[in-house]
Amino acid sequence: MGVTAAPSAFAGTPGGTYADDRNCDFDGDGYDDVLTGAPGGTDGGKKGAGYVTVQYGAASGMGTATSIPRVRTAVFGQSTAGVPGSAEPGDGFGTAVASGDLDGDGFDDAIISLPGEDEGSVTDAGRVTVLYGSRNGLTTARVATLRSAVPEADARFGLAVAAARLSGETAGDQLAVADRSGAALFTYDAGSLRPTGRLDTDGAPGREALLPASLTTGNYDGDGYADLVVSGRSLEQDGRAWSAMYMGGAAGPEYARDLAGGTATASGDIDDDGYDDLVYGRPDRPEDVNEPLTGGMVGVHLGSAEGMADTDDLGTPAQVWTQDSAGVPGTAELGDGFGADVSLADIDGDGHADLAVGVPGEDIGTVADAGGVRVLRGSAAGLTASGAKSFDQESAGVPGSAEKGDRWGGQVRLADTDADGRSELLAAAPGENTSDGVVWWLPASTTGTVSTGSWSYGGGSLGASGADALFGASIDE
Repeated sequence: MGVTAAPSAFAGTPGGTYADDRNCDFDGDGYDDVLTGAPGGTDGGKKGAGYVTVQYGAASGMGTATSIPRVRTAVFGQSTAGVPGSAEPGDGFGTAVASGDLDGDGFDDAIISLPGEDEGSVTDAGRVTVLYGSRNGLTTARVATLRSAVPEADARFGLAVAAARLSGETAGDQLAVADRSGAALFTYDAGSLRPTGRLDTDGAPGREALLPASLTTGNYDGDGYADLVVSGRSLEQDGRAWSAMYMGGAAGPEYARDLAGGTATASGDIDDDGYDDLVYGRPDRPEDVNEPLTGGMVGVHLGSAEGMADTDDLGTPAQVWTQDSAGVPGTAELGDGFGADVSLADIDGDGHADLAVGVPGEDIGTVADAGGVRVLRGSAAGLTASGAKSFDQESAGVPGSAEKGDRWGGQVRLADTDADGRSELLAAAPGENTSDGVVWWLPASTTGTVSTGSWSYGGGSLGASGADALFGASIDE
């Protein structure tokens, strides 16, 4: 089947390298689209089979299936005609999601993981499904399904996914799929995705063996090709530490060095110097594993012509932020989970990527684990707390009210769905309403994120089963 390119007036950047030119645009119209996972959702009558939803951006922004003006939305699961496999309890379709223009046709493609998928008698071997984009958005006219070369029990192939132009091998993006011992690489060639390498993290070449937790990509050294960062729990020190492997090179990702890392990662150009920067969140521990537990922290590695411009050989970040940092709203308390998720994009249109930080364990007054979000601004000097903002369900204009265990901010994403140069905030509470899951949309302005005019929605608002769906457990970065 031939590949139809996006209209030249609206085409994205095929094989985009920088964080700001990979914009999750499935129909090539120039607006960010939002891909959301509901891995606990009921699909085809199978509870826990999981599904994903798509909300297409437009001049009026994104919406739901009943929005006025009308906007396009879609739901996909393994019971959808044309999607490979069959819906089964525990598959977790949508546990992790990503997007990238894998075939280089100007339409981004949706990458959806099912780490709980069994392969024959091999339990939780994992699988990844790709739905290709088109002028009409995501359809099942072109799909792919990927497995590990040698399926292993509990390998959970697809526990994290990412895509970017990691080399000049093709015009499109390469796909990285993590499992419990590393990441497999796939490249689109001759009409299909083919395995092209593997990066192991359970031994050499890194200083510490890793159990992967997240993947992110960015052009940290400005060489025209994206680099890959695998972040995860260190298998040293009884698994109490976190670390990351930075892999780059124009010929494809090769091990470059170890970095400090965490459970969540994001990339973007914070200081507007032409190099992507890396942010990681570590919600359970301080930078030094020997220090007592805190409410979490966020670290920033700044890109440069030499890659990450860190201060020493241990990969120490250029900046470290906690809720005790001057100007950051709140107070660091055990269990806050500051850094449980992070997202980078320009919120106010000043050319600097800003940071949204999820704090799902934050208590709101006497309401335990109600959750919140903090927003820090980007500047020429990196992240700054000047003008930092705080949001939760008790903020004026935010629908709902703070309830125990909501864990609002468990997922955060910034997306420019109306193409005005400013990214709106999506704040998810996958455990809201006894694990149904709800996502809140907060608008962007020239002063940053605002809560006035915000609204919320769940799987039911998009024509799917909302019960126990964990809707918002993953949202494409």
